[in-house]
Amino acid sequence: MICHKSDITCEKVAEILKNGGVVIIPTDTVYGFSGITTKSFETDRKIREIKGRSESKPLICLIASPTDISKYTDDVISENLLEKWPGALTVIVKNKNDESTTAYRCPGDPWLRKVIELSGNTIFSTSVNLSGQPVLETEAEIEEVFKDKVDLIVLDGDRKNARPSTLVKMEGGKVIVLRQGDVTV
Repeated sequence: MICHKSDITCEKVAEILKNGGVVIIPTDTVYGFSGITTKSFETDRKIREIKGRSESKPLICLIASPTDISKYTDDVISENLLEKWPGALTVIVKNKNDESTTAYRCPGDPWLRKVIELSGNTIFSTSVNLSGQPVLETEAEIEEVFKDKVDLIVLDGDRKNARPSTLVKMEGGKVIVLRQGDVTV
């Protein structure tokens, strides 16, 4: 199914996610493949298959509110960093109860944050492109390449020259910038 953001409710998108669907949705940066992060569904595997992405390359998790990060990590994130959320900032932190890490982002788009909230969980996200290829910037490109590969495409205009989020890693209480985007850290 393909529709415009103004023609579908957040509830409907969240329902598709909660039922294990893979969707392409607009974010405050580029379009992203998304799926719910639950062990009941293998949406991360489905997304990797669609993209041709390596199993070892992690996907980020989108959260509905900046305070949600405390559910997933014991890392202390400075107030200066948290003030940049919601927005185009991705923060890699250690997961609670183990030494693995996950990247989290609280997007600036209120519509997307509502979808995340209604899904009842974080959602995976990764840019819409085939692995190793440029990110797709236009609605037409996205439809042409992926219309038969996902459960839903939500369109909201082209994203020409959009920059990815700034990517930082928390390490020993310090912030290490891994990729500079529009949000200055």
